[in-house]
Amino acid sequence: MQLAEINFSDAKPVAQGNYPCLILNADYQPLSYFPLSLWSWQDAIKAVFLERVNVIDHYEQCVRSATFEMQMPSVVALKDYVPQNRSPAFTRFNLFLRDGFECVYCHSETELTFDHVIPRRLGGKTTWKNIVAACSSCNLKKGGRHPKEAGMHPLVEPFQPTMHQLQSQGRRFPPNHLHDSWLDYLYWDIELKE
Repeated sequence: MQLAEINFSDAKPVAQGNYPCLILNADYQPLSYFPLSLWSWQDAIKAVFLERVNVIDHYEQCVRSATFEMQMPSVVALKDYVPQNRSPAFTRFNLFLRDGFECVYCHSETELTFDHVIPRRLGGKTTWKNIVAACSSCNLKKGGRHPKEAGMHPLVEPFQPTMHQLQSQGRRFPPNHLHDSWLDYLYWDIELKE
C-alpha cells in the first residue's frame, strides 16, 4: 500500500489542526521542548511505514484506504537515539530562551531586544558571554556605557548554555496546544503533588 492511497476525508482537526505528533528520542524524552519537537501527521505516518519510529500513543481518528485502517499517531519514539550534546546555535531566539524571555535588568517581558554588556565600542564581542536580553527602555538607558558607568548590572550573568540547559528552560514555556497524550512525556520530571 502506498501512502497516496489513504483517504483523509474523515479526519477532523484537533485544537490547532493537522494532528501534530510529538517526537520523542529513543530515551522517550522530546527531541526539543522549545520549540516542541512535532511532526505533521503525514510525516509521522511516513516514519511509521518506514519503520523509523514506534507508535507510543494515538488520536481517536483514523486514516483509511480501501484495505487498511490506522489510528493517527499522537506520540512516537525514534528507534535510533539522536545525541543531544551539540552546542546550541547563537541566535536571538536561543538568547531570549536562555534569559527566560525577559529583560535581565528589570524582568520586563515587553519590547525585548539584546544588549552588549560590555559595549562594542569598549571591545565587547557579540558572544553568548557578552549579550543579554534587554527591554528597549533598559537598553536605551544603558546605552553604550559600561555596566558600572550606567549603574546597571545584569541580574543574571551571561553564559553559553548547553542544549540541556536550553531544553530545561524551554519546559517553562509550553505551547498553546498540548494534546493530553503528550503530557506524560513533556513533564515527567516535575514534582508530584500529594
